[in-house]
Amino acid sequence: MKFRSTRDPGAGETSLQSAIFKGLAPDGGLYHPTATPDLSDYFRGLRGDESFAELAGEVCVRLFPDEMTSEDARALAEKAFPFAPELVEAAPAISLLELFHGPSCAFKDFGASFLANAMEYFLDGRDSRAIILTATSGDTGSAVAQAFYRKRNIDVVILYPSGRVSPSQEKQLTTLGENIHALEVDGSFDDCQRMVKEAFLDTKLTRDYPLTSANSINLGRLIPQSFYYMYAWAKSGGPEGRQLFFTIPSGNFGNLTAGALAWSWGLPVSGFIAATNANDVVPEYLESGNFSPRPSIPTYANAMDVGNPSNFERLLKLFGDNHEAMRRMIRGCRVTDDEILSTMARYRRESGVFVCPHSATGLLCSERFRDGSMPEGSRIISLATAHPAKFTEVSLVACGEEPEMPPRLQEVMKRQKRADRAGNQPEDLAAALYRLF
Repeated sequence: MKFRSTRDPGAGETSLQSAIFKGLAPDGGLYHPTATPDLSDYFRGLRGDESFAELAGEVCVRLFPDEMTSEDARALAEKAFPFAPELVEAAPAISLLELFHGPSCAFKDFGASFLANAMEYFLDGRDSRAIILTATSGDTGSAVAQAFYRKRNIDVVILYPSGRVSPSQEKQLTTLGENIHALEVDGSFDDCQRMVKEAFLDTKLTRDYPLTSANSINLGRLIPQSFYYMYAWAKSGGPEGRQLFFTIPSGNFGNLTAGALAWSWGLPVSGFIAATNANDVVPEYLESGNFSPRPSIPTYANAMDVGNPSNFERLLKLFGDNHEAMRRMIRGCRVTDDEILSTMARYRRESGVFVCPHSATGLLCSERFRDGSMPEGSRIISLATAHPAKFTEVSLVACGEEPEMPPRLQEVMKRQKRADRAGNQPEDLAAALYRLF
């Protein structure tokens, strides 16, 4: 599998190794596969009893035979994934894919852990290092911090919007120290993301430092997210042939893009529901054909507060810049803050379970599709993107009580925050880098 920029189809191809260390293409575009592999034979052979790490290793063997040996690919997957998704029943015809059983209790652990171990693998034995720049609206930063902590030859700089991440998210990305450096930015997530993108286009910075990214713009994070769609399909009895839909709580749209990649490689998915909060530029595009990015709006589902989702560029390429083709495969759904709270309260009251605000957004959109236009006999898998204990303050508002915090979160909440304040302009990030390194 080779890659080139979304913005210049005539540009030369690059390898996975080169793409994950560059992060962003030189023209500002995102790296995207140049061809579509056919893994349908592999999917048809899945029995549903494979471990997640086994499945991930076998897919890597098929995608990257020129980048690593079969043995190394399988070993990399085993090291990256000591945790796995869990599929549970949520409601009639709706399953919940719990993606929060990793170290930071969020779905982004899967991509971050794979990327960290892949980078360490590629750097091993080389006289070189990497400096990771990543912007976060919440869960990315904590997952990246946990995944890259103490990785050899790698430093990480995490930009997050001041006052717009949850307390547990902030603790997870600001308390590790050593090779993990946090910048508390006076602005929004979109400001943080813009600063990171512009840093990669700054020729002086990229000459002085070996910069790369761990956001979902990085292929090393995006591709492993496709693995849990395959895993869930197999675990849900996908080989039996019934129609299966996925609902994805969406902000920067990396998670949905990963699912669409798996579908393009032959995974027999019948469709996707893009569940958003008030930041609904993609559902708006699906309705009108017009993509109109705008400043993000703060909501209870803060990790989805993205007004200009980066991965939309990849989605367009995946569907050949064809609005109708995307509409046939992806449905948009928007949920208000009041609906997020009421869904969280209803699941706690009726089922006795807590769900995080992002997972609640997905569940409500799943229910709407099930009760509206879903074909009879179909099933929906709705992604549970974070442990509800990461959003105790929202649970308290919605349910009047807080979920129990897992031990790994209890421990991090006791630690001391360490973060530098920064403005929201590219020169502020540059100054921070020259100060740190």
